Amino acid sequence: MNQEVRNQPSTLNPPIFFPAFDADHPPDSKLIDTCVHCGFCLSTCPSYRVIGKETDSPRGRIYLMDGVNEGEIPLSPATVEHFDSCLGCLACVTTCPSGVQYDQLIAATRPQIERNHTRSLPEKLLRQLIFSLFPYPDRMRWLLRPLGLYQQSGLQKLVRSLNFLNRISPQLAAMEAILPRISPQAFQDAVPERVPAQGKTRYRVGLLLGCVQRLFNPEVNDATVRVLTANGCEVIAPKSQGCCGALSHHQGQEAQAKALARQTIDSFSHANLDFVLTNASGCGHTLKEYAHILQDDPIYADQAKAFVTKVRDVQEFLAEVGVTAKLFPLQTTPLTVVYQDACHMLHGQKISVQPRQLLKQIPGIQLREPVDAALCCGSAGVYNILQPEVAAELGQQKVENLTNTGASVIASANIGCYVQITRHLQLQGKNISVLHPMQLLDYSIRHINLP
Repeated sequence: MNQEVRNQPSTLNPPIFFPAFDADHPPDSKLIDTCVHCGFCLSTCPSYRVIGKETDSPRGRIYLMDGVNEGEIPLSPATVEHFDSCLGCLACVTTCPSGVQYDQLIAATRPQIERNHTRSLPEKLLRQLIFSLFPYPDRMRWLLRPLGLYQQSGLQKLVRSLNFLNRISPQLAAMEAILPRISPQAFQDAVPERVPAQGKTRYRVGLLLGCVQRLFNPEVNDATVRVLTANGCEVIAPKSQGCCGALSHHQGQEAQAKALARQTIDSFSHANLDFVLTNASGCGHTLKEYAHILQDDPIYADQAKAFVTKVRDVQEFLAEVGVTAKLFPLQTTPLTVVYQDACHMLHGQKISVQPRQLLKQIPGIQLREPVDAALCCGSAGVYNILQPEVAAELGQQKVENLTNTGASVIASANIGCYVQITRHLQLQGKNISVLHPMQLLDYSIRHINLP
């Protein structure tokens, strides 16, 4: 065979190329190439620690992203499963010595999956249910009365004892299992649209009420308003506000996330605010991402950039401007508190010291630190519904680590973490209060002993 023929490419086994991500902001190959596959992320990745597969680690997922980008790996159910197993906790971003921006990579991958991958019918229906209800408080309120009756009538105990929901769908069973006790305050927003500052006004701030929190733990918003006004803040809570888009953004529901981001910006745009505050870490992280989420919007891109400069977590804000209200002990003896780091606070917003500084200002509080403080609790937005087995193991570990400190109160600044931790405390038969730091500050300012 002559040299010319020998150098022709073989047609017996031609390379197979699969459809790649589309051209609308796929995972950036330059960011992918910053990963040197050192493996530092593995020990901090909660899904890898539970599942134990390389493909369920940040390093493995980056390899898959690269393969799909190049058309060498299909965007198949098997591939998507590994992306779905990611909690989006961003612990790997904090740990990575090479500065790999995995947060941007997974955020780019998830919308690609929703556009270019066909999910099974049960998956479609479940996700449609979640994203048609959870981001819309008014829709959710339609369900509250029947859900309250379900809880109070004893039907909930019967359903759980028969375990038939788990046989039908583990995801539906997980959704039912984390349902908190419905408060009478959940049926309407108790926070007025404007609450004046006590004494001299230091700042005029907007407050995001959230979607799930205002229904299932409304006491947190009430406490936040009292703390802010006691510290010289006029609080504006526009009635037009809804969900910030965090749940949608974290699961690749791009169009919905953008629409909710625009609505949020519009709700606060004419209030002449010094800051826009949130008391839920998942919401705060997404609010600070608005400039990226709306980067291609010709009308809102610049508005989003301006909006982001005003966004603060309420703990970040109070640590920055200072607590001026007098603080009193919460009980006659020292109170042991363990602070639980929510992932989107710690890894997403890099807020860790400020909440602890605030809690230490309350007289008589002894702050304790848990083992594995940076490990995700398994909530991760709706992850504990979509991936209940992995979430359950993480929830169990988190509660054990928190309670092993011997603290009598768990301070948690995210509604998802609150629900997840409360559920696993109940499963382990442990009667420990889970309170938002704003609730602890509120009790201290009002000189009220802990209930």
